Amino acid sequence: MTVGLRFALILAKSAARLSRGLRVGGGTTLPGRLARRVYPGILETLASQLPRGTVVVSGTNGKTTTARLVTEMLREAGLRTVHNRAGANLPSGIASALVEAADLRGQVRGEVGVFEVDEAAFPLLIPVLRPRVVVLLNLFRDQLDRYGEVETVAHRWRAALQGLPEAKVCFNADDPQVAAVVRDLGLATVPFGVEDEGCGLGAMEDAADVRYCYRCGAPYTYEVVYLSHAGRYACEGCGVRRPDPAVYAEAIRTDGTRGTEASLVWPGGRLRVRIPLPGLYNVYNALGATAAAVCLGVPAEAVGRALQGFRPAFGRAERVRWRGVELEILLAKNPAGFNALLRVVTQHPPDALLVVIHDRTADGRDVSWLWDVDFEALRTLPLPVVASGLRAADLALRLRYAGVPEGRLRVEPDLARALQVAAQGLPEGGTLLVLPTYTALLDLRRILQREGVVPGFWED
Repeated sequence: MTVGLRFALILAKSAARLSRGLRVGGGTTLPGRLARRVYPGILETLASQLPRGTVVVSGTNGKTTTARLVTEMLREAGLRTVHNRAGANLPSGIASALVEAADLRGQVRGEVGVFEVDEAAFPLLIPVLRPRVVVLLNLFRDQLDRYGEVETVAHRWRAALQGLPEAKVCFNADDPQVAAVVRDLGLATVPFGVEDEGCGLGAMEDAADVRYCYRCGAPYTYEVVYLSHAGRYACEGCGVRRPDPAVYAEAIRTDGTRGTEASLVWPGGRLRVRIPLPGLYNVYNALGATAAAVCLGVPAEAVGRALQGFRPAFGRAERVRWRGVELEILLAKNPAGFNALLRVVTQHPPDALLVVIHDRTADGRDVSWLWDVDFEALRTLPLPVVASGLRAADLALRLRYAGVPEGRLRVEPDLARALQVAAQGLPEGGTLLVLPTYTALLDLRRILQREGVVPGFWED
């Protein structure tokens, strides 16, 4: 080991301990940033030591949940993992996870790495991590000021994957833009998708992001639409169609925010599982994780135990007891994700709803996407709605245009006060559903942490 690497490890580990000791952070980003500055090749050096390689999970929605599921499946199979569990998915966050797993001699304690990777960072990290398995979940419009249109992200993904001839790519066959990324690349692929027409929407959402064939520009036609632009599609212009999934879900039954039942099927395997995660979008996460596990030779029994015993990450369908009220917290950061959550809300309404919209850099400064969210679904639900966050006024305007009655709508920009307002009048054990954007979720976590309700996010 070089002197530079040893110094980088000492500095990064010291920064992590200091950050956690002073309770100013979880040591999930700063250590990696410092280590990379001192020793720029530290990511590649440490990742190359993992004898079973790495798994990279990327996509607009579902990265944290899917990566956690993959990690639990591998652990159930008896493998030691290195995982950016707190969701720090830029190069500094992945470097921090590897630094934490390494000793001061530079030896990594782990057999396989599981890393969720930011969509924009994907092209930078793929040639460094050289993953054995890649999971591509979906591409939805999100933070246009940072990512650009979905076609831009897809083009960069495709270019990055061209340098990985040895990898297996598990991809969402129901998302035409994701399928287009891997088509004709000559890579080993494992398509996954839904095979249950009973879950169809009946028509494509207004907010759908992909409507035209990437190859010839003709509009896609759909036999069934499952989520946004994901479904069973074909192009009548050039014949491109949805690939047949090798890993799929059927006989899906949802139970509001409390969970989902489904039969997961793959070559040589079938499981009937109850997943403690709501909505069809989490079925896709489970499918992506299962596809990766199949590629890595994980036994079906380990897959089933991981799915059924899974504990969601904070803000991803987590339930928290707070002042006699049950908080259900679901991250909502773009039109596709919001609309999927609102379908769950309308099927199983809570006692009250709190929506928190921030516009910090990590959320995206432009909140015009609120007009693509189907808030009209709340119009007929007899529940109070509280609008909060830095853009509470914009949200309230959108809700009023959606037809939410003025008598049921409260506006409170301050999140701590908004929690109290939303919980007022709820019965003991009543349910308050909170839908925050990303940095609003972090603010909520800090409030609950101060009250001793949840641990630090790095301890989750």
